Amino acid sequence: MRWIRTGSLFIGAALIIMQFFRPEKNSSRQQVTGSIATVSATPENVQAILRNACYDCHSNNTHYPWYASIQPAGWWLAQHVREGKEALNFDEYASYSAKRQVNKLKRLRTQLEEGKMPLPAYTWLHPAARLTPAEKDTVLKWVDALLRNKE
Repeated sequence: MRWIRTGSLFIGAALIIMQFFRPEKNSSRQQVTGSIATVSATPENVQAILRNACYDCHSNNTHYPWYASIQPAGWWLAQHVREGKEALNFDEYASYSAKRQVNKLKRLRTQLEEGKMPLPAYTWLHPAARLTPAEKDTVLKWVDALLRNKE
């Protein structure tokens, strides 16, 4: 019984100490000048879909839920945002080379078609980010139009 109490105290202390080590937030105060909308025709309805379902992980500004302030959830979210921005950052899309832009669009298309994006873990906690078939079709048609113009 004593080892259970000792273990519980150790775990509790570790959880408290974790709260002092917070990841940096993905929040830029700079005006976005290199967004995808600056180099590609992006209708307002597509922009709205992207902002709602993609931008938390794929832009320079994330809207954090309340649980992002609790570690280790904050670390987990920070890692997802870092990985998302490495894969595609809509706010820095204009800085990509033409070849890289095409590759990013093709990858976006594949991810949407296969239902890999938005991540199920994200949509589970953010049901409004779930893409309806019509929204998915709208984004896919937009991506196809961009690819036709770039190739």
